[in-house]
Amino acid sequence: MNEQIVWLSGFGLHITLWKLIGLVGALMFGGRWLVQFVASKRAGKPVIPRAFWYMSVVGSLMTLSYFVFSSKQDAVGVVQNLFPAFTALYSLYLDIKHRGWHRDRNTH
Repeated sequence: MNEQIVWLSGFGLHITLWKLIGLVGALMFGGRWLVQFVASKRAGKPVIPRAFWYMSVVGSLMTLSYFVFSSKQDAVGVVQNLFPAFTALYSLYLDIKHRGWHRDRNTH
């Protein structure tokens, strides 16, 4: 998974499967703020939709796996993504515990 994806080399990109996983994870982790912005704009007040927590968990775990399993193996990246993964998992757990599984469908 640390070998270059050949069909992307034609575009001048040196991307491995691990780097692709890391990039998608970083985009997901950053994109959660767009989800939060749209939800808050619709509600007219600050809200955090459940999708924010799902994107936080998945994005953190994807970027964490990049820093742990790729040839990069960067301790700074591991630490940087380990804490958000745990806090997002805990926040998702609390959200489900206190508001139930179908929270976002029942709110209007």
